[in-house]
Amino acid sequence: MRKALALGAATVTAGAALTLTTAGSAQAANPCWRDGSVYYCNNATGAKVYAGANTNEVVGRMYSNPSWFVCKFDGGQNHGGPHPNRWLYTQADNGRWGWMSDNDIASETNPVPSC
Repeated sequence: MRKALALGAATVTAGAALTLTTAGSAQAANPCWRDGSVYYCNNATGAKVYAGANTNEVVGRMYSNPSWFVCKFDGGQNHGGPHPNRWLYTQADNGRWGWMSDNDIASETNPVPSC
């Protein structure tokens, strides 16, 4: 009986180890893509659009996904993410222009031109 229990425990442990070692690794985000004069990027639904890259004033929200962006700026407030100081210029769903934090964008924003 002890031998059977030990064998069963070893099988479960080996199975768990196999599961842990075969888990997929993280993949790079798909890049933003150009369409005419703007770039489309996948983003968080309901993301805040700010009056500026260095202000906390929210001028609107972005409920569309993907959304379009005109250009990017590196140097604004740090909001985390892969490009913690990057902001992208866009028009919020309420029609007001402003900046969305790169932290709210799932796509890789490197292809978007600098402002």
